[in-house]
Amino acid sequence: MLSQLKVSDLMTKSVISAQPDSKLSAAKALMKEFGIRHLPVVEHGVLAGIISSGDIREAAPSDATTLSVWELNYLWDKITVGEVMTRNVVSVNADEPFVDALRIMVARKFSSLPVVRQDVLVGILTETDVFHKIIALAEAEMVQA
Repeated sequence: MLSQLKVSDLMTKSVISAQPDSKLSAAKALMKEFGIRHLPVVEHGVLAGIISSGDIREAAPSDATTLSVWELNYLWDKITVGEVMTRNVVSVNADEPFVDALRIMVARKFSSLPVVRQDVLVGILTETDVFHKIIALAEAEMVQA
């Protein structure tokens, strides 16, 4: 059954995304609000990059700085998503076999993959999506037993 599934069968279809000119602070707030760790970046409808909570942490100012709170906030508010995002995004096509996407995720140690059709973002496949499917299959198997 798993071998017959396509990425589109498991992906999250309502994707929360940002634009390259979005402020990094806004992206961080969006990720916190929706409890997500990866935010695809879309420009003119096309996948342009991805940013993770780790990328945001790395871009944040150090606690060891001698700058004042006001200076820090001023500088933090100047950073855009486009300055921090990963540009060479590994993505999968929505019609690809689910198992192929899993192989990419395991080999690259990714916990999510943007899903595209002709470079247009149509979803995101996360490890949580995978776990939900495995749980559903296990529960269905228990019912049949």
